[in-house]
Amino acid sequence: MSKPTPDHVDADPSLLVPEVLLLADGPVRDHAVVVADGVFAAVGPAERLVHEHPHLTPVHLGGHLLMPGFVDAHHHLTQSFGSSLAFGEPSEIFRRVWVPLEGALDEESAYLSAKLAALESLRGGFTTVAEAGTRAPVDTGVVGRAAADAGIRCVLGQVVCSDPDTPPRAAADALALAEKHLSRYEHHDLVHPSLALPTPESAPERTLRATADLAREAGAVLQIHVNEHLAGVERSLLQHGLRPLEYLHAAGALGPWLLGAHATLLTPRELTLLRETGAAVSYNPVASAWKGNAVAPASAMAEAGIRFGLGTDGTRGDAFRLVDAAETAQRLAFGLHTGDSSCGGGWTWLEHATRLGADAVGLGSLTGTIAHGRAADFLLVDLAVPELAPSWDLPWELVRLTGRDQITAVVVAGRLRLWRGWPLDWDGHALVETAARVGREIGARAPVTRVHPTSTEHRTRSRAQ
Repeated sequence: MSKPTPDHVDADPSLLVPEVLLLADGPVRDHAVVVADGVFAAVGPAERLVHEHPHLTPVHLGGHLLMPGFVDAHHHLTQSFGSSLAFGEPSEIFRRVWVPLEGALDEESAYLSAKLAALESLRGGFTTVAEAGTRAPVDTGVVGRAAADAGIRCVLGQVVCSDPDTPPRAAADALALAEKHLSRYEHHDLVHPSLALPTPESAPERTLRATADLAREAGAVLQIHVNEHLAGVERSLLQHGLRPLEYLHAAGALGPWLLGAHATLLTPRELTLLRETGAAVSYNPVASAWKGNAVAPASAMAEAGIRFGLGTDGTRGDAFRLVDAAETAQRLAFGLHTGDSSCGGGWTWLEHATRLGADAVGLGSLTGTIAHGRAADFLLVDLAVPELAPSWDLPWELVRLTGRDQITAVVVAGRLRLWRGWPLDWDGHALVETAARVGREIGARAPVTRVHPTSTEHRTRSRAQ
């Protein structure tokens, strides 16, 4: 069996014949795809496609699965320098860690941080990330440039307002900037404009409503953290007499354009609001485990037909570990109490991490599935590994057994972005080296406040005692 090479995958046009192709209806054999001009020009039985495209030499990808790239429905690309600073910390750490850390970034370091996060995401099998808006004092375009230079598709959030006491004139200026952001990337290949607010209670009601109107009219997504922490729910109740999601609905901001991050603390009424309005959610199971108050009821949302994708929240850019965490969190938080031994099955979490995740971030007609006319955003995954021999149930195996070390190639918009974990057209190793140095400098001067010592400091202190 000949092994695939980068030249095999990066040709345009190309006729790729994997051992297994993961379609919307499930895995199939003896199928192929034609990739041309950044899209899937044809998908179907291999014999037919070879006959219909005699000018293309079939590239047989033995031992490999060709599957859609994963979609990260919630990320913070400029937080990559401080990921482990959040380990072991109590919830609602944004005031103590993320605000000071991102506030210490300048244009160069924000670019480095975002490109480092994008590289990690690509290495983990993500071909699309939804960036929920940076707190760094730089133009949002810096983050978009970093993502595009890395080669990842990015739903780029522009923060409109983060202070409920913002004067009307400043709010008007922010909305004007938001309009400019929406038009700035109107025809960009990889960057898709989005609007963002940190939380529902972080903006005056008039600004919240106006921001939602802008997103709706532009066909863009409005990203907001909702019902993530008890403290946030209580703040909203004190300020508005309504829970965050209820307040969004009362303000006219809840609809198909909204992407609510986390949504871990939902009442039955709020679940009904999500279903009735068509709003989407980013279910972030690793973030719940590391720094949250609760686990979003994703199995119940799936059963109710509520739109949702899976997000990392910048925890770790590893898509296979994310889908495993998504199912595991549902079993631990809900399934064990009811004897639910499958919690949706492997296919549920693959769908919400690909096709339905793309829908949640507003790109459902563009990416997330292997189909004619869709963007050629895909992975080649090595199946010839001990963990999958023999293979009985590939969707479950992808969720529970597969790792990012099995990803041979990452392709976005028809272009080979990574081969065996590293880019071929730019120096990923040099980026990591530079980011490590600059990130340490940023961390040393940022006024981050931690409740607990690092694990090394804790061990040293324990031994001294």
